[in-house]
Amino acid sequence: MRKLVYWVHQSVDGFIEGPNGEFDWAAMAPELSTYSFELTDRADAFLYGRKVWGMMSWYWPRAEQISPDPHDLRFAPIWARTPKIVISRTLESAEYGARVIGRDLAAEVAELKAQPGKDLLLTGGSGAAAALTELGLIDEYHVAVHPIVLGGGTPVFPGKDRLDLRLTGTRGFDGRSVLLRYERA
Repeated sequence: MRKLVYWVHQSVDGFIEGPNGEFDWAAMAPELSTYSFELTDRADAFLYGRKVWGMMSWYWPRAEQISPDPHDLRFAPIWARTPKIVISRTLESAEYGARVIGRDLAAEVAELKAQPGKDLLLTGGSGAAAALTELGLIDEYHVAVHPIVLGGGTPVFPGKDRLDLRLTGTRGFDGRSVLLRYERA
C-alpha cells in the first residue's frame, strides 16, 4: 500500500506562512534541497490543497524562465511530468492535467493509497493536511523547521483535536533547518 507523506516548512513558532500570508523565509539550501528530492523520488504523485495549488501552478510552469535557483531549475521538470492531484471542494478542474478530488475525500484518498505505485506526497498548506489528518490518512509527517519566528500567521496544524505522533527521526540541514519526522502514534 502506498503511503501518504506530508512535507511542510514551518517557522520555529509553528506557522507555515506569516501574518500577511508571506512565505519568503523558507530557504532551500543545498542539504535541504537534496532531502526534498529524496522525498520526490519516493512519490509518483503530488497532492496539493487548493490554495497551495494556486501558488504551485502559477510558479512551476514558469520557474525555468524566472528563477536562477539550482533547486528550482532541477525541480521544475519533475513538477511538470509528475501527476498532480488537487484537494478541493470548490474547484471543478485544474490546469496541467491535475485531477481534482474532494467530494468524498476519505474514499478518494483511500482509493489512491490502495493503488500500486510509489508514495503520495502532500506538500505545504494546512487545510488539506488538517482534513487528511482528521481522517487518519496521513502516514508520515516531514516537518522542516526554519530558524525564524513569524509571530503569527497560518499554523501548521490548525485542527482543534489532539494529535499524538511518534518521532521517527530528526536531521539538521545546512546548519540552519531541522527536520522532524513523525508517524501517527
